[in-house]
Amino acid sequence: MPLDADASLVHDRLMRVAVIGHIEWIEFVRVARVPAAGDIVHALDAWEGPGGGGAVAAVQLARLAGACTFFTALGDDTLGTRARAELTALGVQLEAVVRPVRQRRGFTYVDDAGERTITVIGGRLAPVAADPLAWDLLSEVDAVYVTAGDPDALRLARRARNVVTTARILPTLRAAGIMVDALVGSSRDPAERYAAGDLDIPPRLVVRTAGSAGGSYEVDGDCRQYAAAPLPGPVVDAYGCGDSFAAGLTYALATGASADEAVHLAARCGAAALTGRGPHDGQLRREDLQ
Repeated sequence: MPLDADASLVHDRLMRVAVIGHIEWIEFVRVARVPAAGDIVHALDAWEGPGGGGAVAAVQLARLAGACTFFTALGDDTLGTRARAELTALGVQLEAVVRPVRQRRGFTYVDDAGERTITVIGGRLAPVAADPLAWDLLSEVDAVYVTAGDPDALRLARRARNVVTTARILPTLRAAGIMVDALVGSSRDPAERYAAGDLDIPPRLVVRTAGSAGGSYEVDGDCRQYAAAPLPGPVVDAYGCGDSFAAGLTYALATGASADEAVHLAARCGAAALTGRGPHDGQLRREDLQ
């Protein structure tokens, strides 16, 4: 499928999209190699900002759709306040509850090959249905991507026309008992595995990513392979590629695209993210679809 085929996903009416999920404040350090036990290495560069699956996807969706509503939870500290401010500056409309805890954080090595190695600090802060958020907005949403939340929050997500989730929340999905339109997993990461029978109500579309090898997707009982998209620049940083991929899939489904078209755009988003520093720098923008 040629890249200019994605121009058909740009509509006169802006898509209404949302994310229900989590934020992690990430400190990044670029090193020649990740240190072995007992080693001392020197950072070549360092930066920080709001990451985590929900935040990465919310910014990617805002860049494709023009805006994105992000239902989340923040810590009651300086990093929580900074995360809110920076995500708002990136075009995300936050519906956030503040918890009386420290903001979840992460430390990420990025090596010379662009691979990221992540250490997460603190428990995941996720929104729940009982939080006083504007959940009614979901009934106006064309598509929502979910990375974290309680079963009742997932049931609220079903108000949207399309629901996309990560395979990381399979236990919550089973408890919620809802049908999802698309589920994004991995053929490599055990924490993101999905197999037939894992859910009582199977997703309409299942995508399994495999990094530079592309991946596969199942729709209507038919399994198809897809190739990784060409990189629009040199490899810089693998952080956020998977959730940028999922956000691209969510946006495409919001427009009414076919599974083939949605996976194609998702692969472009994942490839673009690989060429930028940190969670958001390389992400695909709406004008890139023209």
